[in-house]
Amino acid sequence: MTQRAVLNTDIRKGKINRNIYGHFSEHLGRCIYEGLWVGEDSTIPNTKGIRNDVVEALKEIKIPVLRWPGGCFADEYHWKDGIGEREGRKRMINTHWGGMVENNHFGTHEFMELCAMLACEPYINGNVGSGTVQEMSEWVEYLTFGGVSPMSELRQSNGRQEPWAVTYFGVGNENWGCGGNMRPEYYADLYRQYQTYVRNYGDNHIHRIACGPNSDDYNWMEVLMREATRFMDSITLHYYTVPGPTWDKKGTATGFEVAEWFTTLEKSLHMEELITKHSVIMDKYDPEKRVGLIVDEWGTWYDVEPGTNPGFLYQQNSIRDALVAGVTLNIFHKHSDRVRMANLAQTINVLQAVILTEGEKMLLTPTYHVFNMYKVHQDAELLDLTLESGTYSFDGHEIPEISASASITAEGVIHVSLCNLNHEASSIVPVDLRGLAGQIVEITGTTLAGQTIDAHNTFSQPEAVAPQPFNAYTLEGDRLTVELAPMSVTVLEIKPKA
Repeated sequence: MTQRAVLNTDIRKGKINRNIYGHFSEHLGRCIYEGLWVGEDSTIPNTKGIRNDVVEALKEIKIPVLRWPGGCFADEYHWKDGIGEREGRKRMINTHWGGMVENNHFGTHEFMELCAMLACEPYINGNVGSGTVQEMSEWVEYLTFGGVSPMSELRQSNGRQEPWAVTYFGVGNENWGCGGNMRPEYYADLYRQYQTYVRNYGDNHIHRIACGPNSDDYNWMEVLMREATRFMDSITLHYYTVPGPTWDKKGTATGFEVAEWFTTLEKSLHMEELITKHSVIMDKYDPEKRVGLIVDEWGTWYDVEPGTNPGFLYQQNSIRDALVAGVTLNIFHKHSDRVRMANLAQTINVLQAVILTEGEKMLLTPTYHVFNMYKVHQDAELLDLTLESGTYSFDGHEIPEISASASITAEGVIHVSLCNLNHEASSIVPVDLRGLAGQIVEITGTTLAGQTIDAHNTFSQPEAVAPQPFNAYTLEGDRLTVELAPMSVTVLEIKPKA
């Protein structure tokens, strides 16, 4: 099927915030323990208890921001239990995720050390559901106050003399659900109260984040924006791609049929409608677009892998997940005027993870490779791209066959990301390159594709799905024609020849 695109390389539409490429690490299953943290006495190579191989892999994709400690866990987490000598820390039951005992060895200091290793921004989620105003206020003081105070002295007694720089702080999580089953009116009042005591100390300025809606709960967005806009810097949105008909039958991560392939991609494209409609409500109360929309939980959610703890949410990751990542990131680019951050759920061993571990072994998932290919868009400027896509049809349903986005770096290098959602047919896409004024350009590319609809990496075959050089294109004058393999994600780089 032939498509057509027009890329206006001289029309720029605003910066793509690098934080759109953020990640989420909750105390859930093996995300923290065995994923990020193995302890200083582990035989697995580590630095201060944090896995070296994982750090290097996350640095490679230039992870810009990391959210912690949850998720649902955030609203049962009491931060003072996770500081001080590790052996003396309180043990707790993780009631949300598998009923496992948490030893609290990974706490505030360990998380901030991890962020320093990754050179990424910490995004800390405070406890509204079971916590107090005082508890949240003291956590901010412990983290960011450099003067004389009880919390500053407590931090120093635990080995950290200088305060940390912390920009992003969430006031509660999913307070419409696991964070307290609140009505939006009630949470709006609590948010106004709690955020008052999330103070700015010294030169540290907190970006206050309100708990926004689940999926298409437009009333929650309406109430929060009406009652609390002036007290927030951003508001969240959560949306998971679940192919199955119910939460009890979400579908499998591998071994699925074409119907589930198609439904998954169809549901991932629903992100476009959600952001558009929520943005309309935000525009009503914030026409200057001061408040950002943060999609701090997104990704695929399937039934857990057979034989694993159902509370650990461990699932495989296939080329289908890579396509979900690609089309979703393209949607975030399009809405860069509102979407200022997004956090894929979750970083390691949970849901749509970019990394899986098994003891000392580590593998990179197809989703990881998409983030690595797409990192060129971080902080680049969105370019005007008009796409006329053909339709991809299955069982009476239709979706666009192609998803695309383009940006230009400060150095003038253009990147075009293209996703072919069709599971069996390649796609030819002519792209008219306008605004280059006859410049001779050099084109290179990378593509990620699968041989089957559930192609994935395993610990015995860790590179079954891996990026390959892309050269299936021709350039005649200002017309670039590319041929995309079935079920593939491709990124082109276009730059003037020296």
